Amino acid sequence: MKLCLFQGTFNPIHNAHIQVAEFVVKNSICDRVVFIPAYDPPHKASGGCSAEDRLNMVKLALENRPEFSVSDIEFRRQGKSYTYLTICDIYKHHKIDGKIKFLIGTDAFEKIEKWYEADKLKELVDFVVFIRENKFDRERFDYLRDKGYRFEFMPLEFLDISSTEIREKIKRGENIKGLVPEKTEEYIKKHDLYKN
Repeated sequence: MKLCLFQGTFNPIHNAHIQVAEFVVKNSICDRVVFIPAYDPPHKASGGCSAEDRLNMVKLALENRPEFSVSDIEFRRQGKSYTYLTICDIYKHHKIDGKIKFLIGTDAFEKIEKWYEADKLKELVDFVVFIRENKFDRERFDYLRDKGYRFEFMPLEFLDISSTEIREKIKRGENIKGLVPEKTEEYIKKHDLYKN
């Protein structure tokens, strides 16, 4: 099976996340996308809800989507959610065809060299990079290719939705319909998340 991993805080998961995952399956970049919510992300504060809430929202958003699955691997390991350790665990416990593909936005990929064990990580995965900005200059990433990072950009139009924006809208009492999957929206309302 050709596997593509989509790791993130998902605070909360939103429709741009889903659109990106749909694109890679539809275009045969992989057979399945595995969403991996970070238990304790090293580069982000995960305020507004618990790690368990974030995991639950991802599970609800992906219900009845056999091309997607959710892994709680970082919850079982606990501690800081370092991508390199997660990838090592997945290779150890799963039969993978070829190299794992790793979905990542241009905003995060730009900082990839600062990630834990980045030099080892780049040997384990091929990056599939989705565009997270309006004015995109792919040439500014050429230096990463020179350093041995293997990656391709997805020809997918930028969908301007961010988890930060969604949390701010909720704080202001604004409607988030159409920005997140319906079941995610229901969960947020039921558990009164992101109000403070």
